[in-house]
Amino acid sequence: MWLFLTRRFRMWVLLTVLAPLATNVLRRLGQTLEQRNGPTAVSRGLLRAGDVGERARVRLGGRPRRR
Repeated sequence: MWLFLTRRFRMWVLLTVLAPLATNVLRRLGQTLEQRNGPTAVSRGLLRAGDVGERARVRLGGRPRRR
């Protein structure tokens, strides 16, 4: 089914649905690891990866999410 969608629509789905979902999952995973084990290189890396989506949202004119 993915093959039958236009390239533009597939890109739109990736950027509006999957990218924010992925960054949210990475951020939550990083927060969970920090709560359990304290700050580690892995948890900081996951939090940074989660913040990439937030910075892109703000840069493109969106509102930052509440924490």
